Amino acid sequence: MEIWCVEDDASIRDIEVYTLNSTDFEAKGFPDAAAFRDALTKSKPDLIILDIMLSGEDGVELLKFLKNCSDTRRIPVIMATAKGMEYDKIQSLDLGADDYLVKPFGMMEMVSRVKAVLRRCNPTEVEHLLKTGGLVVNLDEHIVTIDNERIQLTLKEFELLRLFLSHPGIAFTRDQLLNDVWGADYASETRTVDMHIRTLRAKLGDYGKMIETVRGIGYRLEVQE
Repeated sequence: MEIWCVEDDASIRDIEVYTLNSTDFEAKGFPDAAAFRDALTKSKPDLIILDIMLSGEDGVELLKFLKNCSDTRRIPVIMATAKGMEYDKIQSLDLGADDYLVKPFGMMEMVSRVKAVLRRCNPTEVEHLLKTGGLVVNLDEHIVTIDNERIQLTLKEFELLRLFLSHPGIAFTRDQLLNDVWGADYASETRTVDMHIRTLRAKLGDYGKMIETVRGIGYRLEVQE
């Protein structure tokens, strides 16, 4: 993650950049809005720490620019405000800032706030979904929905559906399904598979028709276009 610090006090800017680089971030410092704007034409950061009291174009004007530009409006911004400047904090938040730091602030507080804002704005947890039409299988939460309505499946029904949706159009023998869903050590007759396929089809309603019987082999799922 790359963090840009816009701060006209060189000693503060240097310690911010040093601290962030020491805590597994990539950080760059800019002394004013002009240098920052020039850098934006070449690349974009993942987060900006922006001092309000900049010489020349101040932080509030720079924040307005960032939030009014389609290329930068989604970049999270933490404003650095002077102690007691309540109006600056409120104005910054109203203009779209994601958080603020009150000077003088500790470096570990800065790092903590950076991490918190990045978690909110760039969640790392991505849902793994299998979809066809209105049928959605959430692999992370083990939830199945049809047209946004949740349906209840047993664990084996869920695993059968997951297997079919992961390999659309592939025909599985009953023995393959037993091995993949129930496990190689599970001793049972293949009619166990037939029973679970029957109940799965019923729970899926119209989507159950996608699970086709392949005569002499087993089953496959043909996804909807």
